[in-house]
Amino acid sequence: MLPRSLRAVAVQPQWHVTDFTSAAAFRAWMRSQLEAARPHLARDRPNLVVLTELNGLPLVLRGGAWALGLGTFQRVAAALFLARLPRTLPLMLRERVSPMRALQLAGSEANTRLYLQTCRDLAREYGVYLCCGSAPTPRYRLEGARRRRVPGVLTNQTVILAPDGALIGATDKVHLTPDEQGGGVDLTPGDLGELRVFPTPVGDLGVAISLDAFRPDVIGRLEAQGCTVLLQPDANGAPWTSREGLPPDPRHMRDQPVAWLDSSWRITAAGTGIRYAVNPMVVGNLLDLTFDGQSAITGPAQEAPAARSYVMTEPRPGFLALAPWVEDGPPEQLRRTGQQLAAHSGHPRENRYRQDIVSADLELPAPSLSPPLPTAHEEALRSILDDHSPAPHHFPWALPWAGLALAAALYALWRKR
Repeated sequence: MLPRSLRAVAVQPQWHVTDFTSAAAFRAWMRSQLEAARPHLARDRPNLVVLTELNGLPLVLRGGAWALGLGTFQRVAAALFLARLPRTLPLMLRERVSPMRALQLAGSEANTRLYLQTCRDLAREYGVYLCCGSAPTPRYRLEGARRRRVPGVLTNQTVILAPDGALIGATDKVHLTPDEQGGGVDLTPGDLGELRVFPTPVGDLGVAISLDAFRPDVIGRLEAQGCTVLLQPDANGAPWTSREGLPPDPRHMRDQPVAWLDSSWRITAAGTGIRYAVNPMVVGNLLDLTFDGQSAITGPAQEAPAARSYVMTEPRPGFLALAPWVEDGPPEQLRRTGQQLAAHSGHPRENRYRQDIVSADLELPAPSLSPPLPTAHEEALRSILDDHSPAPHHFPWALPWAGLALAAALYALWRKR
């Protein structure tokens, strides 16, 4: 078999809360990312396009534009939970989940299908291998011709699609940040033992979503299975030039760009089986939440000898492609700028992040791995991708005030547990 040549593209979009209030707005935002990537796509080799982490999470806001004036993600989510009480409360009690998870699960049938079918259509239209980013996704199984949702489960999941829109595979995030756990969006951790590598014409693909790319157990498992191209979809929920939120040693806090060197760059610099890594990062403020970073494609030093790196770090080889930050300068200046860009800063530069596309040509040996057998969940996802029935009804109503008062009391009791 012949060696593989491919073009890798990492998309760094800016998101806005209005991108998620309707199906049409979401489709337009996702398509704008592929359209921005179009000039970077190769004509003479297959293309791998990688989108950002949790780009499906804000779909929980769909149909809730009326609540955005509440100003914070938690307040808006609470208002939507109350307004959708006929579905959220029974689900919360029956499946013993938090209001936040109940809210997401209540809309999951419609939102998962919107997310997957939007990505399928884009993979087909642009003729690319597409790592869709990630979205809170239920666990499904097929019972005959019927698709069943596993009660209570909601993972941070990536799916990879072929240029014909077919599902290649799905991967859950194993290591969740505090914001993804019970006090935040309340997701279910993935199972380390379920991580697999997917051999394709664009590499033997392994996925380590954000924090997973910093964790030796995840990287070791992917290396052991023959991963050659690591995909690291990312949504860093803090100003890029602030201190890291999850230090390995709380006595030695580092700047976030310094910490990020411990993910994709360190993995490919180590010279082990993972030759390349693609790390797109979303930017932009969603209500009170701040997201920022620098997207990158990394590889062996001999293929990227030019010395460069993230802001606030020393230049080094190994970056095949790197998105600039909004400015360069001394660390204290950059820290101030990061705070000015952040949500609710009130500064004229608030939310003025840099969108970007980075790309690189990668060379790999001929494939030698066999595709893993599809899981029961992946078979169910394929049924969603193949489903052409009308979209499920979404939430158009609000409750009477008496119901809202009762729901508010129940929600308050839950938060005090």
